[in-house]
Formats: sequence, C-alpha cells, structure tokens
Amino acid sequence: MKIKRVDVRQPQTITRLSVLQKKCLPFDKPYETDHGYWWIATKDGVDCGFAGLVYSSRWSDCGYLVRCGVVADHRGFGLQKKFIRVRIRQAKALGLNWLITSTYDNPASANSLISCGFKMFDPTNPWMTKHTSYWRLKLE
Repeated sequence: MKIKRVDVRQPQTITRLSVLQKKCLPFDKPYETDHGYWWIATKDGVDCGFAGLVYSSRWSDCGYLVRCGVVADHRGFGLQKKFIRVRIRQAKALGLNWLITSTYDNPASANSLISCGFKMFDPTNPWMTKHTSYWRLKLE
C-alpha cells in the first residue's frame, strides 16, 4: 500500500477525496478539501483511504488532523496509524508545535491516536458537539 500526498489544486484530486469521504464516512458532512495537506492511500491502483491536515483556526502554532477514512476492505491493517504518522511528519516540517483533533464515538480512531502519542484534553472552548473527545500531541 502506498500513501501519497496529493495536490488539492487538481480537480480530479478533489473528486477522489469526495468519493473517499462518501465511501468511508457516509454519515458525516463532507469536509472541504480545497486547502491544507491531503494524502490518499492506494493499493494496486485502487484508492483505499485518505487523510487531511489543516492549520488550526484557533492557534497559530497548531495543526488539526481534520479527516481520516479507510475503506472497509482495508481496515485493520494499521493504515490509520500510518496516516497519523505522515501528518505528524508534515506538521513538524511546517514548524508546528502542536497537533489537535477530535473524535466522536470512534474507539478505533481513539486507539490509533493513543498509540501515536496523542493525549485527551478538555479545551476551554469546545468546537464540536457534546460527547466529543479532544486530542492533542506536543511535537518535539
């Protein structure tokens, strides 16, 4: 499986990300993928997952792991953790000091974040719905 950063200025990339969002996260409102940094994982030429990183709208030294989805047939092989690690490397290259993200009723994502060093925190001004779990990682 290959993970490759994709160019969101290309219309076909936005289409691929849109299809992946609908396939992986059918009940979520699609996230705008025309900014930030995005990756798509492929196996034998077939898209099997995606992930995004954007700058935080709240803190200047912080990135936000905005979306990550893995097609059902490709789950259980550590792809989500690989996406987290790719985004950690990108955030470090950008000179960011923190990464944050959130999960809602998603133990698999929570476990992946924990295994990659993220810790839960309670933001003073939560930005998501009630019962959302918030995560952060101090970048070294």
